[in-house]
Parts: sequence; C-alpha cells; structure tokens
Amino acid sequence: MVNYYTAVTPQVRNVPVFIQYSNHKELKTDSALNQRAQAVLQAVSAVQEGGSPSSAAGESVLTPAPSPVLRIIIDNMFYPVTLDVLQQIFSKFGTVMKIITFTKNNQFQALLQFSDPVNAQQAKLSLDGQNIYNSCCTLRIDFSKLVNLNVKYNNDKSRDYTRPELPAGDGQPPVDPSVAATLSKDSTSLLGAISPLSAAAAAAAAAGRVALSGHTGPGGVLLVSNLNEEVSVYGDVQRVKILYNKKDSALIQMSDGNQAQLAMSHLNGQKMYGKIIRVTLSKHQTVQLPREGLDDQGLTKDFTSSPLHRFKKPGSKNFQNIFPPSATLHLSNIPENVTEEDLRLLFSNSGGTVKAFKFFQDRKMALLQMSTAEEAIQALIDLHNYDMGRGHRLRVSFSKSTI
Repeated sequence: MVNYYTAVTPQVRNVPVFIQYSNHKELKTDSALNQRAQAVLQAVSAVQEGGSPSSAAGESVLTPAPSPVLRIIIDNMFYPVTLDVLQQIFSKFGTVMKIITFTKNNQFQALLQFSDPVNAQQAKLSLDGQNIYNSCCTLRIDFSKLVNLNVKYNNDKSRDYTRPELPAGDGQPPVDPSVAATLSKDSTSLLGAISPLSAAAAAAAAAGRVALSGHTGPGGVLLVSNLNEEVSVYGDVQRVKILYNKKDSALIQMSDGNQAQLAMSHLNGQKMYGKIIRVTLSKHQTVQLPREGLDDQGLTKDFTSSPLHRFKKPGSKNFQNIFPPSATLHLSNIPENVTEEDLRLLFSNSGGTVKAFKFFQDRKMALLQMSTAEEAIQALIDLHNYDMGRGHRLRVSFSKSTI
C-alpha cells in the first residue's frame, strides 16, 4: 500500500493524504480509552461485510448503551462551562431532555439525559476526551447508573427541557424562554478554535446574561453609567473617556470584544455606591485620545501600558478566576508576616463588614467574605494592588466559593 500510494497520492474530501510506515508493530484498541477506535474498526468491518455502520451487522458488535444518562466531568476547566453550552454541544447527537450540573471534589460535573440510549452512546464515543475550548475544558464522559433524572427547577444549575413550566427555585435566576429556545435551535458546535476570553464570553451569553452579538468591534468599547475600575476584573482596560456632558457615564475600551461582553454580562445591573450601574455595548469601535495640545480636562486616560493588566499574559491563571461579583473575595500575594486581624481591619476600613475569613494552607492566599456583593465590589476597587510592603501588591478578585 505504501509503495502504491507513494506514486499515486490519495485524496479524502479533496485533501491529499500521505502514508508512511509507523514505528508501532501493532495497534492495541482493547482498552476502555479506545472505544472510539473500536467503533471505527467495527464500522469498517460492517462495510467490508456488505453492510453499513448503522446496519444490524455493525450494531451487533457494539455493546448496547446501558443508560440514556451520561455523567460528564470537565477537566482543565480554565473557562466557565454552563448548562446551556453543554446542551448546545450534546444536542448534535440527539434530543437532550434534562441536565443537572454540580461541583464534586472541586470538579465541575453534569448529568445529561438523552431521549434515547443510542444517542447517549454516540455522544460518548464522539465527545469523550475532546476539548470544548482550545487546549482546555476537556470532556470526560461515562454512562451514569441512573436511567432517569429528576429535575425540580429550571435555572442555571438544572434544566428539564420537557417541562418549561418548572419554577426557578429560591435565589436562582429564572430561565429566559427565548434564550432557551434559541439555544435549542442552534446546533453550532462549540468544539473548536475559540479564544480564551471568547470562551468565557460565550459561556456567559449561553447562561442568558447577555446575547452575543456580531457588532462588537475589535476594540470592545462599552458605555457605562457610574463607571469605576472594577471592570478590569473581567479584562484589561485600555482607555477610559468620561463623557463631557454626562459626568456619571463613560466610554471604556477593553482589549477586545470578548472582554467587553464578559464585563457587560457580569457587571450590568450590579449595585455600587447605592446606584445600579448600567453597562451596554457602544457603537464606537475605539476610544479616541484627544489631539496633541488639546486640553480635555483630564476626561480621557490611556491605560494601554498599565502594569496592572491581569490578562496580558497568554494562558495566565487569571483566566481561571473569572466569576460574577459576589460577597466572597479571593486574596493572593499576601506577605507571610500579615495576619488575619491585619486583613480584617484593612477590609473593614473600606466601609464594609467582614463576615468571615479563611487562610489557605500556605497563607499566601485567603478567602474573605463581606456582608454584601456591593461591599465586596467597593473593597476590590479600593484594595486590589494595595501595597502590603516588601514589594507585595495585594491581588483581589471575586470568588466562586463561600466560607
């Protein structure tokens, strides 16, 4: 075969294929990790025997799916994965009826029920080991021992697509029926080349917080009322321009449109200084700096060269710590001589009440809980990059955990 195809280059779907010898003496496809390889071999055997991959001859070799319910674990979860992102991906293999998401052993997991066990088997063979986003969020899929899921609430943690009338449950945002309907119709796979923050932005959009739109320019400019620097938690602020005739509003330029989407999804409607801040996409593609020699009364500022950008380094761990505002803050870069009392006093002076505190084992990081998310936002604005002495700058971000 090698000799033949050296002279005649084969093509598969108009793409040239090159064949050469491998160093392997044989292929082993008998382990559970190689179920997809086994399925391919069985399909080829079925075709060679005169059948087809979906014929009785082909299916007789495959072990019947034990359950329509899959247990999904997300490894290397650098960016958020939502219930609706899972629905988009798995609905390509059949009708997704129910999903329950939860965290176990510090891992995001989900139970997902198809209408037919065959669909669950196809999804498992195709998706197990695949990445949702580039080089991260790896799907680990097994069959669940459950054959039916009992979903009580329709919210961002659980969903029964066959019963849209279910309540949202205490403290959970209700599902927007229009968003759910749009996601159910959209069969576009999210597997593929999605950039880091577009992954998080897409996930935030899928959660129903914001509709991803195509008109966000590469500059990612937002129009923000009652703006403060807390938006930098969701991206790197490049430029800020306070509006001359409306001093409580500003244009803010993020590094790209994905960061703008992320900031808008998490900050729009948050309460700060007693007011609800409003964040929308601007029609402007960039924030223009004033012409040289023109005095704009200090209303425009360029932060492009700021050393405080959290997301400048590709693959930074900060990509893993993008969460909505909450009362609990994550503190890092804490000097070893700083005590719990020091940090409690520091954060109390920002105008709030510290409800709880917990050091991590190495004492370089900690969780600190304020009374409200509004107090936590204020504390983050005041104390992120706070000089703790000896070259230590305190790093503050929102946490998904509670104490």
